[in-house]
Parts: sequence; structure tokens; C-alpha cells
Amino acid sequence: MTDSDIIEETIQFVKETLKDAEGGHDWFHIRRVFKNTLLIAKDEEVNYLVVGLGALLHDIADSKFHNGDETVGPRIAVNFLKSLNVDQPTIDHVVNIIENISFKGGKEAQKFKSAELDVVQDADRLDAIGAVGIARCFNYGGFKNRVLYDPDISPNLNMSKEEYKKSKAPTINHFYEKLLLLKDRMNTKTGRKLAEGRHEYMLGFLEQFYAEWNGEI
Repeated sequence: MTDSDIIEETIQFVKETLKDAEGGHDWFHIRRVFKNTLLIAKDEEVNYLVVGLGALLHDIADSKFHNGDETVGPRIAVNFLKSLNVDQPTIDHVVNIIENISFKGGKEAQKFKSAELDVVQDADRLDAIGAVGIARCFNYGGFKNRVLYDPDISPNLNMSKEEYKKSKAPTINHFYEKLLLLKDRMNTKTGRKLAEGRHEYMLGFLEQFYAEWNGEI
């Protein structure tokens, strides 16, 4: 089986697995991250099979939707890739990407580093900011039945990993607790360049939001 065949089989597997997923973590999210990954990878020296599989499988079983269990995604990915006879070093690298890609809040340290992870992580973070990032943020907030905004509840920038995972704060707080922090955490030159415009778009959105909330315009 060629690398292209493996990627195509993975695309079909992910489409089927995530067909009923929450709108911010569905196949269309994966497709955007996959396309961002290929775009960023053009300027990086990376293994294209690893970054492709990492992008396609990074949210195959997001722990948010599995009672916080971070082992489900890697386990599904391993079983699937073994069924395609993917070599073990590639499987191990993809699992390391899945396990280390997410923003976990607080001071949680990333335990693995590679050029491939840098690329997929930037691609995933790009989808969390800008217009699409705003839409995903409020979609998930609605999914969790969170209030839009409460001026009496301030963002918490010092949450532990567990506090971040269990947070029920208003959706607007998530901009300060994660989204606005991502621009300065991009790994690649292309990722940083693309993040600039999306970051500015979010700042403009927040300015408009507060003005409307306060009845100023």
C-alpha cells in the first residue's frame, strides 16, 4: 500500500468515525487542519506521511467527548494504522502527535517535540482562531450550555490542566484563556504569519461584542 493509499484510507475512516461529532470537532475540522498542515509543511523538512496521518487522526477521539480519557484516541489510531500495516516508527510518531498536540491550559509542559508535531500543532491552532475559531468556540459553548459572557466572572489564566479541562466558564473567557494566546505559541514561520491576521480578527470581534453588549453602538 502506497503512502497515498494509506492517506486515502485514513480519510475515509475519519469521515465515518466522526460523522456524528460535535460541529467544532467533526470531519470538516479535520479537513481544514489537514489542508493547513499541507500548506505549512511546504516550507518545512518533514515526513509527509507522518504529518498527514497526524492531522487526520489528531482528534479521532477527543478526550473532551470521552469523559476526559486521553487514551482512547491513541488506542483507536494504533489499531487502525496497524490494520493498514503501517510501520511501527510511523505509528509511534503519530501517537506522539495525538498525545501532545492539544493546548492543555496552565503551565502544562509538552512532553514530545518534532518538526512534524510543530506543523500539525500549528495547523490545529490556526483552526482555533480567526472567524472559524470564533464559530467553533461558540458552537462548543452552546454544546456545553455555557453562558455567552458574564462580566462578574473573570478569565483564569493560571488554571492547572485539570481545572482547564473541567472549566465551565463563559464562552468569552475562552478567548483569554486560550485563543488569544495561540498567536505567540506558533512553531513555524508560516504558522506565525497566518496566525497574525486571524488574531487581529478576533480582537476586532471582541471590541464589537463588548460595544454591543454594553449598548454603545
